[in-house]
Amino acid sequence: MFVDSPAMSRDVEVHVLLPRERNHARPTVYMLDGRAANPTSNNWTEQGHAEEFFEDKDVNVVLTVGGPASFYTDWQQPDPVLGTNRWETFLTKELPPLIDAKFEGNGRNAVMGVSMGAEAAMMLAFRQPQLYVAVAGHSGCFSMGTDFGQTQARAIVATYRGQPDNMFGKQNDPAWLAHDVMLNAEALRGKAIYLSVGSGLPGEYDTPDNPEIVSTIGFGGPLEAATNLCTQRLAERFAALGIPVTSHFRLTGTHSWPYWRDELARSWPTVSRALGVA
Repeated sequence: MFVDSPAMSRDVEVHVLLPRERNHARPTVYMLDGRAANPTSNNWTEQGHAEEFFEDKDVNVVLTVGGPASFYTDWQQPDPVLGTNRWETFLTKELPPLIDAKFEGNGRNAVMGVSMGAEAAMMLAFRQPQLYVAVAGHSGCFSMGTDFGQTQARAIVATYRGQPDNMFGKQNDPAWLAHDVMLNAEALRGKAIYLSVGSGLPGEYDTPDNPEIVSTIGFGGPLEAATNLCTQRLAERFAALGIPVTSHFRLTGTHSWPYWRDELARSWPTVSRALGVA
C-alpha cells in the first residue's frame, strides 16, 4: 500500500501481510530492514521468509520499503542524496492509526529489526514506549551517543553518500544522546525484549556451497563480531537495571540473512506472548 505522509512529503510504500481470517481485531508487527534497504521490497520477505513464517499467525505484519542508511528515525534536515527521512513520525504517528482502521488492528504492536534496523527498533521502542509491547533486535549496535556508536552510525550513512550531520547534527548535538538505547534503556522496562547475535565465526550457513561465502565471512564475520560486543553490552545494561530480556548468543554465525531467518522463529514466542497471540 502507498501512504500519503505529510512528514515524509511523499507517498510512502509499505507492504502488509494479512491472515486469511479477518473477522476479528488482531495485533500488528512492524518489521524494519537493514542498512541496504531495497527501494521496492523488504529483505524480511525477500531473504527472511517472513511470508511463509507468518502464514499461520494471527497478526498483521507491516514491512518498511526503502530507507537505506536512515536508521528509520527523524532526521533534522533533508539530505541531498537520501531525501527527507521522518521515519519515526511516519512509523509511530501516521501509519499505525491507518493500519488499525483498515486492517482490524487492535492497538497492540511489536517492532523488530536486523542490523541497522535492530538499533532502530530499540530506538523506536524506548522513544515511543506507549506504542509497543515487544521489541526484537538482531545483530545490532545500540550506543548512538558514544564516540564509537556515533562513528559507526555516521559510517553507515556515508556508505550511501548521505551527510551524517543531517541526521542528528554535529558531534556534540544532544540528539545523538536522545537516540542512545543504552542510555535510555530504562524506558524499555515492562516490554518483552529479545536480543540475538552470532559470534562472527563461520557457522552452519557459511559453507562452500554458499555463493556469497567470500563476503559473508570476509565482511560479515568481523561485522557480526562487533555487533556481538554491542549486544553483550546492552544485555549487561538490562541486567544491571533488573530488566528481563530473552537473548540468544550464537557460538558461530556471520552478519547474514540465513541466521536472521532462524532468529525470527526463535524470537516469536517472546513477541507473541506479549501480543497475546499463539
